[in-house]
Amino acid sequence: MSDGHDGDRYDGYDGYDGYDGGEYGSDGRGDAAPGQERTFAALPPAHGHGFARSWWGQAWLKALEDTALDGRQLKRGRRFAREGRVGAVSVRPGRITAVVRDGDSSTYRSDVLLQELSEADWERFLGMAVERAGHIAALLDREMPPHLVEDAAAAGVELLPGIGDLDPECTCEAWDHCPHTAALCYQVARLLDQDPFVLLLMRGRGERRLLDELQVRIAARAEGHAPSGPADGSRSVAARADDRGVRADEAFAARDILPPLPGPPPLPAEPGSSPSLDTETEAQAGVDPAALEMLATDGAARAHRMLSEALAPGHGKQPPPTALTPQQDAVRLAAEARPEPWVTKRLAAGSGRRGAELDAAVRAWRYGGVAALTVLEEDWTPDPEHLARARAQLAEAWEEGERPRLRAAGNRWTAVESGVQLRYGRDGRWWPYRKESGRWVPAGPADDDPAAALGASAGPED
Repeated sequence: MSDGHDGDRYDGYDGYDGYDGGEYGSDGRGDAAPGQERTFAALPPAHGHGFARSWWGQAWLKALEDTALDGRQLKRGRRFAREGRVGAVSVRPGRITAVVRDGDSSTYRSDVLLQELSEADWERFLGMAVERAGHIAALLDREMPPHLVEDAAAAGVELLPGIGDLDPECTCEAWDHCPHTAALCYQVARLLDQDPFVLLLMRGRGERRLLDELQVRIAARAEGHAPSGPADGSRSVAARADDRGVRADEAFAARDILPPLPGPPPLPAEPGSSPSLDTETEAQAGVDPAALEMLATDGAARAHRMLSEALAPGHGKQPPPTALTPQQDAVRLAAEARPEPWVTKRLAAGSGRRGAELDAAVRAWRYGGVAALTVLEEDWTPDPEHLARARAQLAEAWEEGERPRLRAAGNRWTAVESGVQLRYGRDGRWWPYRKESGRWVPAGPADDDPAAALGASAGPED
């Protein structure tokens, strides 16, 4: 026999890329279950690069090289694989099969057996995987991240083969790995690089069956059923990692097998109450429990308002709100939270305002939020286009002879005979002001009609 082997040749060979894997089951006696067999066409020669680029493909080859006793046979097997002498590869639970062409064009049917995981092993693996969507997402992206293998091992499931796990069978009748089974293993390393589901199929689960079983468990969790997990009830590494949540891109990648999201919860009638921090434990230096309670109450109110807006029809078409500066947020807190005077004093100092300046800013905020606060603090000169539009609005606002005498300065028109003022905003609206204690302060909300706005400035303060 060629290459020093005394076994029989594989006479059923009719072209080494034509084997369809349809004759032998995982135990060599029957057909594989539907979806539990994959046949890969013969790969082209692998000149100029290694057989495994992924870390799991390299782990597969390490198991081969640690198991084989004769390095010369491995070397010849690498050469056979590199020259494209391995035919179509059939992958089934517990077995890979291919026809390998020898150096003299003799052909041999070669198999490599890998022990399947038990049903208990698969239960533990599926329970671990369903706890962390990132594992599923990685597999769908044809990746096998190290933490998936580590978490599986922590659950008592060894995915990657180790020394002695790759058991050879070949019609050349060699008792150890021969060049043919070695060539098959090197070729399968290339397949593993492309798709780690090949390894899982060898371990007993095809891609479709595995994903279907995962989906059943995910749906059960969504319905409030107890999640599958290790039989001893211990928490896996994945469960502990899941406490930190799942990355958005991982969840998105797993969208095809995850159940639909539940509907949004109903909007609570009112914000939740903040916890009381009035305890017997002394606060740390620099921590004010009363201020923290105010911030918690404010946070609950803002969350309630944001949720209400998010559930409103058409919310998705609205532009996102502009983030507040610290100075603006200090005014918002003082206006909406209505804090104790001593907290207001701290807000004034923190926002760089004196007490009277913060009072005016708070009044502006209550009339119109950021837009009103900007009009209060910004002094700008309208460009010719804005100026022409403002003058046209002023001309149309009053009947002939009823318009008060207004003195213009920048964006501000001040009534000469009374202590009232109109400020023209960049949005084309008019904001009323009146003078109090020598300071111009907001006197009402904005109006498109300057006459209506000026009338509001002369009325009583809201």
